[in-house]
Amino acid sequence: MSHNPGNTSSSSPAADVPKAPARRSVLRGSLAASAVLALPGAALAGAAPAQALSGRPRAAWGVQAGDVTSSSGLVWVRSDRPARMIVETSATESFRRARSWHGPLLGPGTDFTGTVPLRGLPAGEQVHYRVTLADPEDPRRTGEPVYGTFRTAPTRRRQGVRFVWSGDIAGQGWGINPDIGGFTVYDEMRRLNPDFFLCSGDTIYADGVIEPSVTLPDGRIWRNITTPEKAKVAETLAEYRGNFRYNLLDANVRKFNSEVPSITQWDDHEVRNNWYPGQILDDVRYTEKNVDVLAARSTQAFHEYFPISASPARGADRRVHRVVNHGPLLDVFVLDMRTYRNANSPGRQTDDTNGILGAEQLAWLKRELSRSRAVWKVIAADMPIGLVVPDGTANIEAIAQGDPGAPLGRELQIAELLRYIKHQRITGTLWLTADVHHTSAQHYTPERAAFKDFAPFWEFVSGPIAAGQFPASKLDDTFGPDRAFVKAPQGQNLSPMEVPPLFGEVDIDGASGELTVRLREEGGTVLFTKVLQPGKVGQ
Repeated sequence: MSHNPGNTSSSSPAADVPKAPARRSVLRGSLAASAVLALPGAALAGAAPAQALSGRPRAAWGVQAGDVTSSSGLVWVRSDRPARMIVETSATESFRRARSWHGPLLGPGTDFTGTVPLRGLPAGEQVHYRVTLADPEDPRRTGEPVYGTFRTAPTRRRQGVRFVWSGDIAGQGWGINPDIGGFTVYDEMRRLNPDFFLCSGDTIYADGVIEPSVTLPDGRIWRNITTPEKAKVAETLAEYRGNFRYNLLDANVRKFNSEVPSITQWDDHEVRNNWYPGQILDDVRYTEKNVDVLAARSTQAFHEYFPISASPARGADRRVHRVVNHGPLLDVFVLDMRTYRNANSPGRQTDDTNGILGAEQLAWLKRELSRSRAVWKVIAADMPIGLVVPDGTANIEAIAQGDPGAPLGRELQIAELLRYIKHQRITGTLWLTADVHHTSAQHYTPERAAFKDFAPFWEFVSGPIAAGQFPASKLDDTFGPDRAFVKAPQGQNLSPMEVPPLFGEVDIDGASGELTVRLREEGGTVLFTKVLQPGKVGQ
């Protein structure tokens, strides 16, 4: 979360969903068992995996798949000790005619995590996989396999695409509450049967302490599962790793991960609230004041704990921005609005080539948008365009700075991008984001804008999944947003026991190409629906 109330560092004062069409086969037996596998006591205590070396390797943290295309994907696992990662894939749950993929040796250099790239997969098919961990000294000594599944993207347009998106997880002191079943919104999203989950950032709150309990305004007690790494702000690599492990303590998350592949990006709370490169902290909670040092540690942990195609687990260039091609209907352009930005400021510069994306990422995005032949081009932004997100009383954290006139500051870079999309006649763009801890739909049009050289477009905001909710952000009229819908509380930092978690759903019809956006809240309620038509430059 990046609006001003997010500076709070410690905690302060959730109906069944109709079943979706069965595009995904039902997982049985060992998959169901592995999805709710009880974690070892050492894991909850934060002990290093290598401290418990008896027995065979275990994958108690579940499995994940990520960045799935029509022919490829990545599979992730974490071991409790050094182990060789082995993946098998099959078209059936019986694993007849299985294909084997030999993965890396998992060790302390990656916090015992590893990822195996799968290539040459059949398009538009359900892929079942299982991960086995083998003792590196004796390959015959293997742990119990852990199972997962995902559906590859289609190569034929008539096969539709459905996905969900949200962000903001375990924030503002609202962690895994066993009294309410943990992060149950993940179970609701899973039962919608999406092809993938677009996680829009703030995947952890490395600067947010999780206390054992919080008293709500009405006197109820919110209880948290806690770990040593969540008892203070993260500074060391081990503490960042522990923050990324925290969400995996939840059985709903592990089961979701085993059935729904992800496309994951980051924002500020993976490192620290409202951070930017070169920042020197004056926060007394931190002994390490150089945010670039903190960001490097978080970057390593982030790529260890998510299967991300743009960035190998090792290597100097651990990028977040990338394009994930999901068949003829959809390309997802994942942005990184954190790593390359300039310093937060009042945002009144009349010349700003660096902006929020950096010059190189902007050039990359223009190039990739021009190359895309997909019907729909989702621009996955970790921050909104026209919503004012302050950093303190004077500076701006996102793009809009509250001045309704001509573009200034970071708005100049967005104006350049929007102008490019219009003049290149790039069709089917829409923006999805989270970050502001409420849900809304904005339609941008030049008729209402101070800057007019762009084609109309929609921006949809959802989240949080598991964090505090906050009042609606103010709009900036530079790009002419009209808020078609908003749902936000009046109070500050309302817990998931007070207001339902929020997420969005996108459904692209294979026959017509129509794209339907639904803004949802946990409990099965659809708050807002918008249907967009394919093939238009702006709508």
